[in-house]
Amino acid sequence: RGLCPRNLWVRAPRTAGPQPRDVLRRALLLGEVSEGGVSPPPKKMPVSLASSKLIYDGLKACDVGLVVTLAESWLLHIIRMAEEDPGTTLVQVAREEEAVGIAAGAYLGGVKAALLTQNHGLLAAVNPIVSLAQLYRIPLLMLISYRGSFGERDPWQTRGGLVTEPLLRALDIPTSVVTNPPDVARQIRDADTLAHSSLGPVAVLLTRELMWEDG
Repeated sequence: RGLCPRNLWVRAPRTAGPQPRDVLRRALLLGEVSEGGVSPPPKKMPVSLASSKLIYDGLKACDVGLVVTLAESWLLHIIRMAEEDPGTTLVQVAREEEAVGIAAGAYLGGVKAALLTQNHGLLAAVNPIVSLAQLYRIPLLMLISYRGSFGERDPWQTRGGLVTEPLLRALDIPTSVVTNPPDVARQIRDADTLAHSSLGPVAVLLTRELMWEDG
């Protein structure tokens, strides 16, 4: 696995034409399938471009130079912004555990990083968060799409929503819940400041009220 100058998408040597992994990546970003490969309801989620821009601008204001993520429909606009920004390195991973290690390595190399994930990805990344970021006191700014909370329409997201905040409390991770677009920049800035002053993970939960245009 190698790190490209700007973007990383782990792939084997390829031949001409689209590869299965590239097709899946595009489908995930467009919301055509979910992470588990299950087709969503016919109506696509109206992810807010305006809120996504506020979030991305908030990251840039914190001098975040590396964005690590696993493709997720609520985050698709932010991922595209990072991919198109020559001043940002976008690293897309196959598993959220890898994202924690890459963000930690970036910090040790002097680069500020942010981890973008769904709350179910947070569940998958508990071990490296505890045994790497917390144990070795590494700042970790985590922006987490808060699926499965009030207003959730997808049954498969609901269990993760119920345990997201209790899990963060159990792990002793400071958490900020973002619902109001005008507060986005301040909450991201405050979370980034705390992550670096406390030398540990801090979570910013991106709610449905923030990420959906229909509220």
